[in-house]
Amino acid sequence: MDTLTEVLDHIRSAGALLGQNLMSPPWSIRVDECASMTLVTMLRGDGWVVPDGASPVRLRTGDIAILTGPRPFGVTSDPGERIPPLYVLTEAGTCTDGAGNVLPDESILLGVRTCGTHLEAEHALLTGSFAATGRVADRLLNALPRLLVVPRERQRSAPLELLESEIGRDEPGQQAVLDRLLDLVLVGTLRDWFALPDASVPGWYRAAADPIVGPSLGAIHAEPARAWTVGSLAREARVSRATFARRFTDLMGEPPISYLTGWRLCLAADLLERSDDTVESIARQVGYSSAYALSTAFLREYDVRPGKHRAESAERIA
Repeated sequence: MDTLTEVLDHIRSAGALLGQNLMSPPWSIRVDECASMTLVTMLRGDGWVVPDGASPVRLRTGDIAILTGPRPFGVTSDPGERIPPLYVLTEAGTCTDGAGNVLPDESILLGVRTCGTHLEAEHALLTGSFAATGRVADRLLNALPRLLVVPRERQRSAPLELLESEIGRDEPGQQAVLDRLLDLVLVGTLRDWFALPDASVPGWYRAAADPIVGPSLGAIHAEPARAWTVGSLAREARVSRATFARRFTDLMGEPPISYLTGWRLCLAADLLERSDDTVESIARQVGYSSAYALSTAFLREYDVRPGKHRAESAERIA
């Protein structure tokens, strides 16, 4: 399993807030729902994404934008005008006006997962949110800018068209269909963005395709608990220890064993959040000889002991 696949397993749109917005200019909306990632695209017309504290970025028809981090942003037909938002999408999943008053559904609801002013509006905007938790997901989120955009002409697949055709339906299992399609759009958009010549691609993504480092990364992810050494990882790559260590460090920005340790601790942190396994069991699953050994490394990396990390995670979820 490659790193992108593994981190995307921790970023899902299950039960996501997904909808289309039909509006005639001038218009604006504000998104305050605090999602880990939000996908925005103009299905018709042009618009502008306006992250808080940053310059507006234009979205032409079919361009896909992804915003990372639980910070508010706006989308508007004209960033040069102060246009009151048609609605503000809140963390609770409700829509309010600019003063914070909850809007009645009939004031903006036009159909299934469709809001706005009228069905024949010139502009159509689609938004979808993703929940991402845990240290493994952070490896992707921390590697991405606050806002990334993939122009329509640089998109190599067309799952967005499927999503648009399904969004207005209301049939059994529809939320599951939409969740899968939204996940597919996210994966395709990230791969297309990483392929852009000016994209800031994380080392682990480039390394997955490298003939020397790629096999060793796959081996680490497949068997994180194995007693890996630089020598055994070099054998996976079929090169000398020196060649392997140098190439790995150049691409990944850290030595092989440092990466291995960090990955094991990411997995341990997420297992502490998502499972009821004992610390001793988790330690052995990720390659530590005992709960004490894991606790020592965990405290050094995250400045918190495993038990406290689990308790704090449970409090956040509650």
